Amino acid sequence: MSIVGTRVVRVEDEKLITAGGTYVDDLKEEALAGAVHAVFVRSPIAHARIAGIDVEEARTAPGVVGVYTAADLDIGPGKAGPVAEPFLAKDVVRYVGEPVALVLTEERYQLADAAELVDVDYDPLEAVADFDTALAGETLVFPDHGSNVVHSNGPEEFDDSVFEGCEVVVTEDILNQRVAPAPVEPRGASVAWGEDGRVTLWLSTQNAQIGRSIVAGGLGIGEDRVRVIAPDVGGGFGAKIGADPEAVLLAWAARRAGRAVRWAESRSENLTSMTHGRAQRNTVTIGGKRDGTVLAYRLDVLQDTGAYPRALFLPTLTEMMAPGVYRFPVVQTRSRGVVTTTTPIAAYRGAGRPEATAAVERAIDLFAAEIGMDPADVRRVNFIRPEEFPYQTPTGGSYDTGEYAAALDKVLDAAGYAQLREEQQKRRDAGDPVALGLGIASYVEITGGDAAGESGRVDVHPDGSVTAWTGSSPHGQGLGTSLAMLLSDQLGVPLDKITVRHGDTDEVPRAIGTFGSRSLQLGGSAIRQAAEEVVAQARQVAAELLEAAPDDLELDVERGVWQVRGAPSSTTLDWARVAAEADGFTADVWFGDGAPTFPFGAHLAVVEVDTETGKVEVRRLVALDDAGPIVNPLTFRGQRHGGLGQGIAQALLEVMSYDADGNPTTATLADYSFVTAPELPDFELVDMETPTTRNLLGVKGIGEAATIGSTPAVHNAVVDALAHLGVAHLDMPTTPLRVWTALNDARKAN
Repeated sequence: MSIVGTRVVRVEDEKLITAGGTYVDDLKEEALAGAVHAVFVRSPIAHARIAGIDVEEARTAPGVVGVYTAADLDIGPGKAGPVAEPFLAKDVVRYVGEPVALVLTEERYQLADAAELVDVDYDPLEAVADFDTALAGETLVFPDHGSNVVHSNGPEEFDDSVFEGCEVVVTEDILNQRVAPAPVEPRGASVAWGEDGRVTLWLSTQNAQIGRSIVAGGLGIGEDRVRVIAPDVGGGFGAKIGADPEAVLLAWAARRAGRAVRWAESRSENLTSMTHGRAQRNTVTIGGKRDGTVLAYRLDVLQDTGAYPRALFLPTLTEMMAPGVYRFPVVQTRSRGVVTTTTPIAAYRGAGRPEATAAVERAIDLFAAEIGMDPADVRRVNFIRPEEFPYQTPTGGSYDTGEYAAALDKVLDAAGYAQLREEQQKRRDAGDPVALGLGIASYVEITGGDAAGESGRVDVHPDGSVTAWTGSSPHGQGLGTSLAMLLSDQLGVPLDKITVRHGDTDEVPRAIGTFGSRSLQLGGSAIRQAAEEVVAQARQVAAELLEAAPDDLELDVERGVWQVRGAPSSTTLDWARVAAEADGFTADVWFGDGAPTFPFGAHLAVVEVDTETGKVEVRRLVALDDAGPIVNPLTFRGQRHGGLGQGIAQALLEVMSYDADGNPTTATLADYSFVTAPELPDFELVDMETPTTRNLLGVKGIGEAATIGSTPAVHNAVVDALAHLGVAHLDMPTTPLRVWTALNDARKAN
């Protein structure tokens, strides 16, 4: 029996549970002995001209080793782009939290007092804190750029004639609010230069190799002089891809000071200075017939990039995934990106795809409400059909496989959809103040979208044990367990003799890392490919030892032995015997054949809304997330649970907000609402496996899927609960105040 597809407890957990993780701030490396501590002096103002910076008092404070401003830097200008992002603000600050100075002290407790002594003279400028102010352009974040628009794709004007044949056309603005990644472990880095002129960074990152490239580029040195090590990482959600500018500065400061440096940011610093996610305002227009057939769909994306556009791929990815699971004959898209005086926006769990799904799934519900048709039926009418795969979308997507109608039917059957609709009607007829809402989301997403491949190396040692090095960089997903299971399945070596290593650029020089749900399909395929090569090597050696032709041998993976095919009772050789003969085997590969894959699914949320207080409770969440064959149901389930919780949180609670002056108003966990277990239901998971042909394993990736489906499902459910009271739409998060306000506005209007 194959171990693949069985529930295996994560090999990572024993250490995490018994000894705890070793995160950047826990390191006790010899190279960090005597390290100084770092803190960034950050702007408390959203937009201001820097009239002067006085650091003299800070430099003479007890324990201070160095105080550095932009005037001290002798490295490049910072991140390039349509507008440049400096490592340290020099003339102008453009968001609360932008680094202005870097302070080093002997002891950590001295940091706060020393930073307070850095005297920055700010001359305030008008803030640009929202979409409309940015578009108005009365205040320019970068006057030399001439506009706050830093990205545009698509037509200046849409062709409205595509809706002329429609019986019904609906248009709505949908806010996909700004959220904070807020990983359990905030950002951190430790840096030490060696006598050989190489620098080592222990970095909380999802991609040590990309981080190495960024640091080397920032310092203007070769990558061979930079080593990045990712120890245990306490969550990333896309915001820890590569390395932030702070890492480059820390490496520079360590060289300048001639000391190792340690940095760990605070929670408030994390909420205001780590990149945020989402932050789109999308205008949808959907038109079609009263039988539910959609004839045309338009998505106009407006992306808030924050002060510095670090991820302009986000709105174009939203455009690409605009049609979702539907065979719309006409799809129009356009995207624009505007800078604001707020924290920069970058990837966040789903990165552009959740925004597309949220838009089209709200559009379908709006269209269904307008024609008086059940939203499930409208979806069935418009789904891409199984026989149409591979399916080329009008926006450039090349979907591999899918069973969208079957997925929805499975979820609705599991939930008892018809009975729930009956219960809803009974409550409405009785005037029950607690309204029942049902929300559907059918989704498809793209994983491994970069299609850049991944590295994998497998060594079989003379004692028969196995070490694998993966270019992927797991940080809580349990990928190490999944890769070990793949190797055990292929080599017949037990899990306790397999070690999976990752996250050190000296051990794995060439790699991409973890993001976009790419790890198993690309990193796993690389490990599979490398394992196939060591099996081929071992076959030759075993054949010589058994005095048989290589083609006559088989590897019995149940027992982990080589034997002559058809003669299991004859002489057998275990891996130790064969590997010892050859002094071990090794294969180092790059799996670069994997094209993007398209996981899909369907979610149904059942919510109760107290129409007197506005409070929303998610009563049920029934989810099907099809990511192809499942390697380990335990880790698969864990990824879904995390995604569902994160998606529900965005629909109900989370928002990173700013006042008109650009001051963040949710900069602590007292204000930024996390979802916790009591707010979440027991998830009801429905399984379905539709393999892809685009990688060696047939898998698609599950890291972000559940997040993408659950947010619009809950959002639609809340609106559905209020529909009979005259509420046609309200934006996320659906907080009690927002629900209560929408109900009162509807009552006044009626």
